[in-house]
Amino acid sequence: MRPTAPLILAASLTLAATSLTACGAFGNDPHTIKVVYLRNTDNEVRHMDAYLSAVKKEFERTHRGEKVKLIPIQAAQPDYWVKIQQMMRSAKTTPDVVYEDTFIINSDVASGYLRPLDRELARWPAWDQFLPQARTAAKAEDGKTYGVPMGTDTRGLWFNKEIFAKAGLPTDWRPRNWADLLAAARTIKQRVPGVTPLNVYTGKGPGEASVMQGFEMLLYGTGTDPLYEPKAGKWVTGGQGFKDALGFLDTLYSQRLGLRPAEAVDPNVPTRVATELLPEGKVGIALDGSWLGQFWIESGGRPWPRWSKVLGRAPMPTQFGQPPGVVSMSGGWAWAIPAKSEKPELAWKLIQTLQTTPNAVEWTLRDAQIAVRKDVAADHRYRTSIPGIAFFTDLVRHTHYRPALPEYPRVSAAIGEAMETVTTSGTSPTKAAREYDAELRSLTDGKVVNRP
Repeated sequence: MRPTAPLILAASLTLAATSLTACGAFGNDPHTIKVVYLRNTDNEVRHMDAYLSAVKKEFERTHRGEKVKLIPIQAAQPDYWVKIQQMMRSAKTTPDVVYEDTFIINSDVASGYLRPLDRELARWPAWDQFLPQARTAAKAEDGKTYGVPMGTDTRGLWFNKEIFAKAGLPTDWRPRNWADLLAAARTIKQRVPGVTPLNVYTGKGPGEASVMQGFEMLLYGTGTDPLYEPKAGKWVTGGQGFKDALGFLDTLYSQRLGLRPAEAVDPNVPTRVATELLPEGKVGIALDGSWLGQFWIESGGRPWPRWSKVLGRAPMPTQFGQPPGVVSMSGGWAWAIPAKSEKPELAWKLIQTLQTTPNAVEWTLRDAQIAVRKDVAADHRYRTSIPGIAFFTDLVRHTHYRPALPEYPRVSAAIGEAMETVTTSGTSPTKAAREYDAELRSLTDGKVVNRP
């Protein structure tokens, strides 16, 4: 599951009766666990049905007399969020286990939809295998944990080694800071005409591909808690780090080191980069995600046999190379138990089955996930599953998660607007940050802290 879909969490969305056919009266058999999950081929979850069917058989075999009812919901991500929220409002319609985007956990906790799992996790030996960064993904503002992460993704720099060779750049390239990154892009522009030197997503159209994958990969390399201060419970205004991140984009696009602005803000540009520009050798460097290789394998959407030889990978550096020196952003999904489930103990047993080491390994392989567990990351099948998997797995220890708060979708939209004005209309980073500040105060009811 990729956290780059547009963030349109419409609480007022009206759902037709037919849209909830999957969540009609389930009955209340005390020996049947209802599992609701997203089936969305756009997000490459085509393997989920087969995976859950196998886990269902395993659970029913090892828990005699207990049954698992799988309830897939075919929907876009925002619609899925609304549907499961409607289901969890009532004990009559709630599932017992729900496939929960970690991005909306805080929102669902605030609405009283989810059950905390801290007591169960404290007695579960496998919880010690989860990396500290991954544990925070399913933790709410109240400090309690409401889900068990299934996997994650990370982000870094993909670069074309053939283009680098033409430009006289090293094929074991690893930029130490933003200046090194821009210097490589300028060299490509000068020596390899007709190639886009560096792609960084921008603007409102690409949604979170711009905000999380572009801007926040820059912003989180400028300092600690640059977007939201958890201890203060406040959003951070557009200080120097914010302006510097916008300044990087201003340099990139004003010096014509990136795509043409009209192309860059196209909602379809992430797909175009993955299926056209990178495979056709039209981009020198791309700031992008760990999952791209899945497009290029034989069974992928755009097979490219030579990709593992042509493309190299490098971590995204922090602004000045300050510790830890690299930065990444992550998203992910988790298994959670709704608050109104009448079978939480049985539901927890199913989650434990979903998260045995073999099952956890199997899912990361099926969905091209990055491991969030030490035992999965060490598994031979996982480490050899696709070129580059070790590189992107190692980035988990440096990764950050977006503030999974109810205000974030609106804050994200405001960041996308700031990015777009700098990219397309020549607005200065200082002015764009000032306009963002005014919008941020309005969106968060003044819950902001000023950052110089």
